[in-house]
Amino acid sequence: MRTWVRAIGRGWVVRDGVPGPDVDEFAEPDRVVAALAGPDAAGDTLLAVQHPARTPAALAHGHTVAEALPAARAALKRLIAEHYVPMSDFVALYRIEGPDGAAAGVLCLVDPAEVGADGLARVRHTEEVYPEVVAERAAMLAGLGCATSAAMLVPASDGAELTARVEWACESLGSPRLSTSDQAGRRHELWVVPGGAVQEYLLASIAAGELLVADGNHRVAAARDAGRGALLALVTAGPRLEIGAIHRVLAGTGLDVAALSARWRAAGLDVRPSDGAAPSCPGAVVAVAGETAVRVTLPVPDGPGPVIDHDVVERVLLREALGVDPDGPSVRPLPAGRPAPPDADVVLLLAPVPFADVLAVHAANRRMPRKATYFTPKPRSGLVLADL
Repeated sequence: MRTWVRAIGRGWVVRDGVPGPDVDEFAEPDRVVAALAGPDAAGDTLLAVQHPARTPAALAHGHTVAEALPAARAALKRLIAEHYVPMSDFVALYRIEGPDGAAAGVLCLVDPAEVGADGLARVRHTEEVYPEVVAERAAMLAGLGCATSAAMLVPASDGAELTARVEWACESLGSPRLSTSDQAGRRHELWVVPGGAVQEYLLASIAAGELLVADGNHRVAAARDAGRGALLALVTAGPRLEIGAIHRVLAGTGLDVAALSARWRAAGLDVRPSDGAAPSCPGAVVAVAGETAVRVTLPVPDGPGPVIDHDVVERVLLREALGVDPDGPSVRPLPAGRPAPPDADVVLLLAPVPFADVLAVHAANRRMPRKATYFTPKPRSGLVLADL
């Protein structure tokens, strides 16, 4: 009997809009702090529930997550009473469309610890994670007992078939229960599917295969560590998922492009002047600081593929050539399109990881470095809450 993919036994669907700032739960900490200090954060907000230790009051008193959790639970209870409709034994069809892609999928519960007959996890991480982030999110999830945002999982095979079934179900159900737009111009539509034949059909489609984590590696790990046996997930294969680049920022190293170039050349790397444009395909990295830029051709390591540029950059260019720890505070991820922080020494521009390489990494039961892919469009936090 299928148990690892199941309906949301008890949950809530937002009445109209998610209360509070339009900032994703897993945004960078400084963005969350700024949003919680802004004018949109007056009163109870979902973002404050998700980050109770980053509110102005909590920061002023030096509260830990554990100390801030009681207030978060009370605020969540008030938000549910005022802004949400209770539901039971349901899944939700969810469709997102915007300038950064389109996705149609199923919001449901997935057991992140389920192991298949081959001894491998049915939900497979695509990237390594930051242990401290996982620990914080696991504590929040266990303390709240409620999932407020969904990880995005992609079928390892038969994705087009799942998309077709979801689109069919959306059309058969008519108008969505909820239709809203976010600040980036994406349209979010949601249909509630109660228990019955359509729900079983959709869940069986998902449970038939393996899932890889497109967005939310930390959410998946936190859900596993929280011990609740359930992860709120949007399972989708598109029809138009896009993968953006995630670059790397060097800060606090005292190195400029000239110093980097000298060390990389001394390590035997091919370094040439560049116009500063990011690579469009894998195999190279562009280092930029102000008006100065160089392009480095990445060496091809021995062993089976695929070669992930982020791995080569962190291992060869940073650790071996510069003596910089990729896991340390001097190296930070930077999604494409966002400005470099003011303390950046140099920005290392990388090409997006092709989806075929993501699938190949999954097939080889490997993981990419942390923050290597930026899948879009992402599900909006807070449209559906799931009691765990």
